[in-house]
Amino acid sequence: MIRHIVLFKYKSETPAPRRQDFVRMLRALPRQIPGIQAAEVGEDVMHKERSFDVALIFTFGDRAALDAYTPHPAHQQVVEESHRINERVVSVDFEVR
Repeated sequence: MIRHIVLFKYKSETPAPRRQDFVRMLRALPRQIPGIQAAEVGEDVMHKERSFDVALIFTFGDRAALDAYTPHPAHQQVVEESHRINERVVSVDFEVR
């Protein structure tokens, strides 16, 4: 299994409705893209200086499923919106043993 974790930090000027739409886009991905076995999307509750605003954790059965996810049109829409509204995005992908 492969775990895919992404953290998003909004631009300060990103309005609340757009932030909510982005979270909805993230939560819709498992219904749109085959290969996502488990999905969690959550908004930060601590609101500390070091905090990111949203976390996404997806589990894929194997590397091939993750590789198929990356170019998928639904994922690419999220990537495009992310570039518009986020000042920083970090990710890590690792094998679950």
